[in-house]
Amino acid sequence: MSSEKFAELLWAEKYRPRSLKELVNQEEIVKRLMKFVEEKNMPHLLFAGPPGTGKTTTALALAHDLYGDEWRKYVLELNASDERGIAVIRTKVKEFARSKLPGDVPFKIVLLDEADNMTADAQQALRRLMEMYVETTRFILIANYPSKIIEPIQSRCAVFRFTPLKKEDVVSRLKWICQQENVVCHDDALDVIYEIASGDMRKAINILQAAAALGEVTVAHVYKVVGLAHPKEVREIIQLALAGKFIEARDKLRTLMVNYGISGTDILKQMHREVFSADLKIPEEARVDLADYIGEIQFRIVEGADDEIQLTALLAKMSLLGKKIGFTL
Repeated sequence: MSSEKFAELLWAEKYRPRSLKELVNQEEIVKRLMKFVEEKNMPHLLFAGPPGTGKTTTALALAHDLYGDEWRKYVLELNASDERGIAVIRTKVKEFARSKLPGDVPFKIVLLDEADNMTADAQQALRRLMEMYVETTRFILIANYPSKIIEPIQSRCAVFRFTPLKKEDVVSRLKWICQQENVVCHDDALDVIYEIASGDMRKAINILQAAAALGEVTVAHVYKVVGLAHPKEVREIIQLALAGKFIEARDKLRTLMVNYGISGTDILKQMHREVFSADLKIPEEARVDLADYIGEIQFRIVEGADDEIQLTALLAKMSLLGKKIGFTL
């Protein structure tokens, strides 16, 4: 399967939901937006939420339901990451917003994707345009971090907060993609993709693409393409350290970092996840101590300390803790 094929799956319109009725997981948001479609009227909108949860797709589906197949004539789509200065707001957006359209829907739509990256001056200019041209234009702002949008703009918009996608929705979509592309995928691998993506559909599809390039989509292939170690291997390092086998645990850690090319921060994140896994049989007090150790080491690494030295110190603390609680393999 070529990367071009997966690019089509991700971006081509024939694979993107074209109507609000086709969207999943954001039922309450869709219900409210459908009301706007029925009335052919809506306020300015602010779509906020984590990446890959369908904000842009929802905005385009709303436009399609409002205007039909000719919707692109009535929508100005800008990515504020690229076009985020005051000049764009005063020229391109203003020129589009000031003209009126005939037809059933009396307004056009300006879609500002990644609006949280707009400069402060551009946001100040935008707040005035939103008032001046409200008769002819509605604005849809999309932001991962709505706190970066100034309060005057937020107060002019109806806010819709998107949540991470549910596991069943992500997995079912990944299975559908695999069926379309004749890719063999294992159910446990799809579960792992969801855990890594954390509800981000775009990230999940990218991981699926990378894993499929290696052949069958298996758990091992998924961890390999995302540059993470298998949880079982990380758990073994923790258990060896707790059992007092410090040198063996350190050697295994170094091998893991070399083979997978994993940074110290990524190893710590996986260790933190394993500390609270039911597969690690230790008392709750020991989990608290381990979480404290990992947090301290992570802070040191972020501040610039050497990864290997700090991780070795973490294993040493684990060995002392294991001796204290009498941990055995």
